[in-house]
Amino acid sequence: MHREAITQKLAPPTLGHLAAAGVTGAEEEQLRFHWSSPPRRVIGFQAVLTDFAERLLRWAARHGRHDLPWQQERSAYRVWVSEVMLQQTQVATVIPYFERFMRRFPTLAALAAAHDSEVLTHWAGLGYYARARNLHRAAREVVATGACELPRDRAALEALPGLGRSTAAAVLALSHGDRHPILDGNVKRVLARHLGIDGDPTTEATRARLWAAAEAATPEREVAAYTQAIMDLGAMVCTRARPACTTCPVAGDCNAHLTGRTAELPTRRARRAQPWRESWALLIEDTAGAVWLERRPPTGIWGGLYAPPEFTSVAALEHWCRQSALPGSSTALATIEHTFTHFRLRLHPRLLALGEASGSPPAAVALPPSTRPADAAGGSASPAEVMESASGLWHHPQAGGNGVNGPGLPAPIARLLDALAQYRATEPTPTDGPPEE
Repeated sequence: MHREAITQKLAPPTLGHLAAAGVTGAEEEQLRFHWSSPPRRVIGFQAVLTDFAERLLRWAARHGRHDLPWQQERSAYRVWVSEVMLQQTQVATVIPYFERFMRRFPTLAALAAAHDSEVLTHWAGLGYYARARNLHRAAREVVATGACELPRDRAALEALPGLGRSTAAAVLALSHGDRHPILDGNVKRVLARHLGIDGDPTTEATRARLWAAAEAATPEREVAAYTQAIMDLGAMVCTRARPACTTCPVAGDCNAHLTGRTAELPTRRARRAQPWRESWALLIEDTAGAVWLERRPPTGIWGGLYAPPEFTSVAALEHWCRQSALPGSSTALATIEHTFTHFRLRLHPRLLALGEASGSPPAAVALPPSTRPADAAGGSASPAEVMESASGLWHHPQAGGNGVNGPGLPAPIARLLDALAQYRATEPTPTDGPPEE
């Protein structure tokens, strides 16, 4: 299609066109939206979104996803857990975690009654652990009111920890069919491209335009099916990279497709370079191959999960080993890198093998000096006090740390222990005499 034809197709309608489309008065003012320059100009979302929902529903009936585990025995609780897990995480990754989580916590009451460490264990590997902590807190808040189900009021849902406007709307739309527009990442991308909405989606002005578009696009009926359909379209067709426009049911009047701007929309915020942080992890291993892991504080990075003692420098690690009278010297292993939301971590593991197997933490395995309970009083902790204050366990890496029978491990620590197991497996096997000539 030539540029002139595109311009004519997307030119702003006259007041007569708006009236014919049923867009008048306050509604016209609410839905009025200007693109920066021709052919990127349209007025009235409803006029542009004619048959949008119907086309999506027809497409989804044949091509949408209908066999996801949270779509079976659908309830507000199951939808809520799935929506939280799907934040920043791909569907294929979420499915086994969701199924395992539901087997252990099949109801809101079961989740509320669980210990936080068990919830984190079943979340370990998904990352963004604040999601699990907020999920647990929200379940406890609801159950504390005497309720056994999530509230069916959007404002009440939004008041719970970790539930924003879009997540609360998705829970109500997908589980009850209540008409609440959603605006997750997939929906933002579909609407920004279809309507040619420029601007950083994280800014208040652009977010308001996208919410107005979501409101105009959401039908009065079949809300659950439509909500799933637009999410599926964004995940399967209108993808971030290489969208499949030739198979898209709404490509015929999609602004980004017609103007060749699918790569430009949604507008991407300039990304700042993520700073690097360095950390040193001490793998204390006994002769049985077990590694000492400590439970991290409940808040912060990897809060409540298990990891080796961690230090800000190799000098601090070695000083702690000497002060704790740990035998021998540590061996450097291959560095592991991991990306967080706001920074990147370079984790340097050091292996320290003890002389004997241990069923409990040895007296030498102490907390770092800065966290010893006796330091506040200016004294030094005795071995017994250190053992009692240390919250940790001996873990065999081959046992599978991310399984339900193992401790909750952050993904980088699980990778680190896998690397240790491989390192041990490739070590030369000692012999009982001189080699044969």
